[in-house]
Amino acid sequence: MSVSIGNRAPDFTLYDADRTKRSLSEFLGTPVVLAFFPGAFTGVCDTEMCTLRDSMHRFAEAKAQVIGISVDSPFVLKEFATKYSLPFVLLSDFDRHVTQQYGILFENLGGVEGYHTSNRAVFILDRDGMIRYSWIASPNPGVEPPYDEVIAQANAIA
Repeated sequence: MSVSIGNRAPDFTLYDADRTKRSLSEFLGTPVVLAFFPGAFTGVCDTEMCTLRDSMHRFAEAKAQVIGISVDSPFVLKEFATKYSLPFVLLSDFDRHVTQQYGILFENLGGVEGYHTSNRAVFILDRDGMIRYSWIASPNPGVEPPYDEVIAQANAIA
């Protein structure tokens, strides 16, 4: 299954870095930026999450919330958030269910057979949960998202 612009984003409930269950529906009412990333403590993912962190004032202008999602455990995400002072919610899709719902499962990351992660992807939802923007780093999850474009799209739907 995958999602497309104009579709309602599938709701989900995942654990955050504090091991609290969080549902997508609780963030709606403002634009939501879902930033899927393959794995914490890897070069490109660290750069991406830190770039999002450093852009939070620009997302605030759009009244947009940023949510990072990876297949890492809540424990790893807690250390990741602490190390990089990430001011946004990180969610653990450790069973890869949401990654599959959004159609962004990346198989055999880094040539490691059986190691399946989220592909790097950004979805922007409007306040009602409709997908208004989609970017997927296919076929190479090592590519960073177009940050200025993501921020501009968040501003466009604010």
